[in-house]
Amino acid sequence: MKRFTNWLPASVLCLRTYTRADFSADLLAGLTVGSVALPLAMVFAIASGLPPQAGLYTAIVGGFLISALGGCRMQIGGPTGAFVVIIASILAKYGVSGLALVTLMAGCILIGMGLTGLGAAVQYIPRPVTIGFTNGIAILIASTQIREFFGLRMGTSPRAFLPRMVAIVHGISALTPSALALALGTLAVILLLPRWTKRIPASIVAVVLCTGIATRLHLSVETIGSRYGGIPSGFPKIILPVLHASQIAPLLPAAMTVALLAAIQSLLSAMVADGLSGTKHNSNVELVAQGLANIASPLFGGMPTTGAVARTVTNIRKGARSPVAGIVHAVTLLVLLLAAAPLARFIPLATLAAVLMVVCYNMGEWREIKAILRLSWADIAVWAATFLLTVLADLTIAVEVGMVLAALLYIHRIAETTTVTVVTDEYIQGGRVHVLQDKQVPINVAILRIHGPFFFGTTDKLAEATANLNEFPMIVIV
Repeated sequence: MKRFTNWLPASVLCLRTYTRADFSADLLAGLTVGSVALPLAMVFAIASGLPPQAGLYTAIVGGFLISALGGCRMQIGGPTGAFVVIIASILAKYGVSGLALVTLMAGCILIGMGLTGLGAAVQYIPRPVTIGFTNGIAILIASTQIREFFGLRMGTSPRAFLPRMVAIVHGISALTPSALALALGTLAVILLLPRWTKRIPASIVAVVLCTGIATRLHLSVETIGSRYGGIPSGFPKIILPVLHASQIAPLLPAAMTVALLAAIQSLLSAMVADGLSGTKHNSNVELVAQGLANIASPLFGGMPTTGAVARTVTNIRKGARSPVAGIVHAVTLLVLLLAAAPLARFIPLATLAAVLMVVCYNMGEWREIKAILRLSWADIAVWAATFLLTVLADLTIAVEVGMVLAALLYIHRIAETTTVTVVTDEYIQGGRVHVLQDKQVPINVAILRIHGPFFFGTTDKLAEATANLNEFPMIVIV
């Protein structure tokens, strides 16, 4: 019975003690997160090279399944910035049909990871690797939005980072002043509004306000309507991709990359949610839900989906108590799609570019670089290699090399902390001084056990973990 319970989604477990007060809190949180997710879903799709509705379909379908079937009570799923670069690369090589197949394959891989218990293994990926990915992806996404931010009148932007930056430098003189003004205005609203109130999502206010100004003044700027023809209203149609056996081998590296990024980000988001809400997620159930969501998303014209840290944090801070909040978030987006889709064609691309610039800054984890630079030369080298490969090379290569470096770094650390020696009576007696076995521990001494081979984090995080042990005069860490 316990084995069966271990595979139940968090939504089922929470409903056992669900109350009307819980639903009221989840309803308010879900409505708020849904409004926050609206511009983000569109902007992630546009940055990836897809029409804006692809992001909305992903947030609706993927977000619903991740909340309904996942192992984290507070997780909010949908499109994220981590996928932007790899999706653009897949689209350039294999097109939309190739992306759909990659997403389906990644979903199957995620389900396999969850069913085989590999969810717990993701937490052992070294922090320098994940920070290197995050830093590099943030810079790459920001570089793709410079064209829209300044309203540059230039041809197709190169896919590689360095050629793209060269093209931007050459075309900077052809900027559109009205587009730049809207982008700067969007930034100002997003950065300044939270100083007065945090009840209203700043990104929604910025998009509505700048869209109204652009429409009222008839500014000559590129909009969703001028580039994509608007967003179709109504339910998305089911599209069944055609899978040929000959396509599996070429698409497998990209599918592995998408699956690994989805696993890392979703479980990191779940860990953040646990820390903020005091809950505990089920890694394997979460990965199975992520897999099912990635299988369903391309069937409705969507893109890869995973847990979104920023939206999950917003969900918790707005008072969410269960996965019902995530379900409400998906339903909110569906209602907005059905009711307000025709209005989306007026949104300036410069405004969405400014929104994504803020997202890139927030997702970059730039403060972690200072902590990385205090680590050993091996950690710094792993971070630098992962970061440079992410920015200057293909992300698939960066993930593959990053995983190899992660394994080598793990082996290096194990070798540093492991000794092989002959066990003699003198050796055993000499080690008894450091062992608590067969010794009486005074009642005023607390014992804190750090799980896993490593403890990642600063002394501040350790202090938070031991905050409830302050009444003890001494803490023994084992």
